Amino acid sequence: MRYLIFLVVFICSCGIKKSPDYKIIIDSSDEFLNKNSSVNLAIEGLVNTDFKVIYYLNGKKINSNSRLLNSRLGSNTIEAIISNNSDQITLSKEIDVFSNISPKVYTYEILNEFNHDISSYTQGLEFHGEYLYESTGLNGYSSLKKIDLFKNKVIETRFLDKQYFGEGLTIINNKIIQLTWKSKVGFIYDLDTFEMVGSFNYGKSTEGWGLANDGTNIFKSDGTEKIWLLDSENYEEINHLEIVTNNKKIKNINELEIVDNQIYANTYQFNNDVCVIINKDTGEVTGIINFKGLRDKVRDHPELDVLNGIAYNKKRKTFFVTGKKWNKIFEIRIFKV
Repeated sequence: MRYLIFLVVFICSCGIKKSPDYKIIIDSSDEFLNKNSSVNLAIEGLVNTDFKVIYYLNGKKINSNSRLLNSRLGSNTIEAIISNNSDQITLSKEIDVFSNISPKVYTYEILNEFNHDISSYTQGLEFHGEYLYESTGLNGYSSLKKIDLFKNKVIETRFLDKQYFGEGLTIINNKIIQLTWKSKVGFIYDLDTFEMVGSFNYGKSTEGWGLANDGTNIFKSDGTEKIWLLDSENYEEINHLEIVTNNKKIKNINELEIVDNQIYANTYQFNNDVCVIINKDTGEVTGIINFKGLRDKVRDHPELDVLNGIAYNKKRKTFFVTGKKWNKIFEIRIFKV
């Protein structure tokens, strides 16, 4: 009987103890990890040298001494599988990978000023042909507008039901796509008739903020550091990017515009005088546009709010920007400092 008890204890001691003291340790000379960073991986608390450890980065096997060349910008998962002949456990650790370049700084020059409805809580702005399309927010005041900006004339307006808070818009495949904020639903309108022809629900994205498209896919911000890629036919979420600089994630990404494979994005509360320029394929912030002083050029009033709304006019090759309850839209040129 004593022999049997001893045998059981001996066998159990050969298994891998699922100790809370086991942790993946990552050592690097870089303060902020990027794709060029070299890392040394080890397991804290593991003293038995007979155990085998295999490391994975986002599901792909890596060595304990590796560079992060195959990482993605933003959140990544490192896993360690610890095993012997009869048992194994899996540990995981989340890491953030940042850009390896500092964003370039840009400023602006005002070319023209145009009238803007001071009551419009601007959420989305986009040119299509000769017309400017605008989506506005606030429950009971949310709308979709078609505007002849250069003739100072609103061509058509459609209001949302008061339960909806309107957000960003984009135009693709002869349809206007408009988001709502927290209702987790987007609306689809016929471009020619302005009639609503459908709707769609959000997937994993938390809210609706900004929209833009590159002619193939739709890009959607949701108030986090993520921009979601939507299928342009059924509006389902395909993938997402995380927006990062060389040392931080940029949250509160708001209104979007895409020009030459770069996303131009307003930011809400990160810095209200700033737009960021983002590589639309990676999420890397390549530039920061400082719009300081622009808000001082609009009429001051108690409900005046932040910069929001950026649209590119292909014919004029200029940007048009405004803000929530601003009385002006500015035509600008952007250039590097």
